[in-house]
Formats: sequence, structure tokens, C-alpha cells
Amino acid sequence: MARRELFFSDKDNQVSPFISIALQLAIIAYALVSGVFLAFSDFIMRSLALTGGHGGVEAMQVINREVFRWVFMTLLLGMTAASLIIAGYGAFGLSGLGGTLVMMAGLVYIVGCFCVTVFFNVPMNEALAGMETTSGSTRDYWMQTYVPRWTFWNTVRTIASALSAGLLLFGVVWLTQNQLHTN
Repeated sequence: MARRELFFSDKDNQVSPFISIALQLAIIAYALVSGVFLAFSDFIMRSLALTGGHGGVEAMQVINREVFRWVFMTLLLGMTAASLIIAGYGAFGLSGLGGTLVMMAGLVYIVGCFCVTVFFNVPMNEALAGMETTSGSTRDYWMQTYVPRWTFWNTVRTIASALSAGLLLFGVVWLTQNQLHTN
């Protein structure tokens, strides 16, 4: 198999087996990221808030430190880089609805997941990290600001990564169906 055929087919909008597998793995990765975010938006943050403040603050401070040491951060950041490639491939390597869906999957993840993380969730995490867990002002910040705002932006990330999985899935299905009909 020639090097070019590994990534592109000679026919328009034909996806090579390598790219097809990579896109399918990206669908799974987007869904995994969404699942972690969903757990936080659905029940983890609510449970931490029910601790009365101090326990939730301390637990969240530990979570925010530990997240850098595990698979999730690699997946979150790795999918950001992969999303740049996916968006570029959809925009410049494909055409039609399939290409648009693939491109949109990458862009939605970059904006709705990565950018939201960097501009909203991380600054709140950093503010919380510097607070004393037993302080009344920390408890007020936790209950009145952090929990509702962080959870809102986390829900945006949940929706964005799930939407990316869905867009990419439909894009791959569209491209596969077109390949089957043109062969």
C-alpha cells in the first residue's frame, strides 16, 4: 500500500482503513471524556455540595490535583490535538456533508470542551486551590459561586464532547455509506 493510500483514497471522499479506524477510536474517546464530565455534572458535584462545604471543598481540591496524574488528562488533551487533525481532515481532506460533520466534530470539541476548560473551569479550580478549606468565605464561594458555575460549564463540556462523538459517528457513517454506494 502506497503511503498516500494509507490516509487517502484515490476516489473522492473515500476514507482509508487507517483513517476509518482512527476516526472510530476518536468517537470512543469523545464518548469517554463526555462520560467523565457527565458523572461530575449529574451526581459528583451535587454530592460534594451536600457535604456542607468543607468536605466538598477539600475533596474537589484533591480531585483537581489528582486529575493531572491520570489517564483522563491525557485523553482530554490528546483529544484536543486529535480534534485539530480531525477538523482539518474534515475541512480539507473530505467534501460534502461527511466532511462537514467530521470537521464540526473536531471544532465542537476544541471550542466546547478544551476552550471552556481553559477559560472557565481551570480558573475556578485554581481559585479554589488557594483557599483554606475551613474558612467561611471559602464555604460561601464554594456553595454560591463554584458549585453552580463550575457545574454549568462542566455541563457545557459534557454536551460538547457528546456532540463531538455524535457528529463524528454520523460523519463516519455518512462517508461509509457513500463509499459503499460508489464502489
